[in-house]
Amino acid sequence: MNKRHFKTLIDINTQEFKRIIKKAIDYKHQDQSNTISKICNNKTLAMIFKKNSTRTRVSFETAMYKLGGHAIYLSEDSTQLKRGEDISDTAKVLSGMVDMIMMRTNSHEEIKSLAANSSVPVINGLCNLFHPCQLLADMQTIAEIKGENFEKLSIAWIGDGNNMCNSYINASKLLNFKLKISVPNGYEPDKYTLDKFGENVELCEIPGSAVDGADVVTTDVWASMGDEHENEERKKVFKSFQVNMNLMSKAKKEAIFLHCLPAHRGEEIDETIIDSEHSAVWQQAHNRLYSSMAIIDFLIDSNKN
Repeated sequence: MNKRHFKTLIDINTQEFKRIIKKAIDYKHQDQSNTISKICNNKTLAMIFKKNSTRTRVSFETAMYKLGGHAIYLSEDSTQLKRGEDISDTAKVLSGMVDMIMMRTNSHEEIKSLAANSSVPVINGLCNLFHPCQLLADMQTIAEIKGENFEKLSIAWIGDGNNMCNSYINASKLLNFKLKISVPNGYEPDKYTLDKFGENVELCEIPGSAVDGADVVTTDVWASMGDEHENEERKKVFKSFQVNMNLMSKAKKEAIFLHCLPAHRGEEIDETIIDSEHSAVWQQAHNRLYSSMAIIDFLIDSNKN
């Protein structure tokens, strides 16, 4: 049997996506009542980090602990990857020792190579093109606040057409919500992803058009990890794409604001919106734990012999 991996959201179908969201919400309730089943007893997750992280590391490490398992943190500097070991060789070695591998890296090609050469499930903890784990938490948060009828929702993405934006496109395909994207010229989302999965996407030249009537407004930093050398230039280009209370006023009165964090207050967002009545950012961040538990659960169940 071929192993199920989680390289992008497109590795799961609509029913599975909804089931993972529901399971994440269930785990949240179980955590509050201290009734989590130890489904990862005697199981180990290897976590490879070529990019630093707060939420991804803490959520997966805590998820394994709460599920009765163990997580091993592997930085690039502390492994043979630093000396040039091919990711395919690393995959073959690690998958003979652990039960699951999560990787956070610069290249989606590395994620694909890791999965192609691993005998255990691989999770994309972030790469240059996609951030599927964050979308699980985002959709869990939306379901908790807006309900699970995603097809009735309009979501606005403002800012950079980055890995988060690409994953929102994938999510809109699976969950059938309207996604309105507003990005500066030259910073559009991945063309292949948009062409293949963007049937529910509308590109808006003006941020106000994207936010108009939105149920959810979301953004990310203007310069993602690896793009810091463009920071000053991007500040000029993206200046009119800041999500602030004035822009938010164009959304529905009960609209929520999301941000995957870390946030640069005063840049992609103003100083007040992240702590405003619209913000569900902290709920969203905390849900990374429960969505991590849910995707681990899903992959264990899907890869049973």
